[in-house]
Amino acid sequence: MRYDSGVAELSKQGVQPRGGDMQRVLVVDDDPMVCMAIEIYLERHDFHVTIADGGEAGLRALEGRAYDLMIVDIFMPHMRGFESIRIFHERAPAVPLIAMSGYAFANLNSPAPDFLRMALELGASRCLRKPFTPVALLTVINECLSESQSRVPDVVQLR
Repeated sequence: MRYDSGVAELSKQGVQPRGGDMQRVLVVDDDPMVCMAIEIYLERHDFHVTIADGGEAGLRALEGRAYDLMIVDIFMPHMRGFESIRIFHERAPAVPLIAMSGYAFANLNSPAPDFLRMALELGASRCLRKPFTPVALLTVINECLSESQSRVPDVVQLR
């Protein structure tokens, strides 16, 4: 495990999934328990996971490496609300982004804004409301990766 300016990168040494390279996933969340749970589950399913403990660390991680998928918390310190979703989508528009939120409302009697819908409008491919199940996470990841791969044009070789 390597910690570098708020970014932890973990990889399984010498382990490759069946059928090709490991999919690279960037997880950006300020809650270490959420990060650890996602990381453990995804690594068990042959993903290479990079953890960033906040928006700024996530942006640094994005500058140094290419990812197949990003999982980004909507509300984190040092980034105002949806700023993280907008910025991550602008920096890597071709990379599917899953927005997640566990926002709890203090006044349950007032109508709550639909933060996850707003995240979709800012560029998120999918949204997850915390807490979510591991199966729901993997399902959304697989949907995003399948859609992303179907948008990549086939390579044509000229003779």
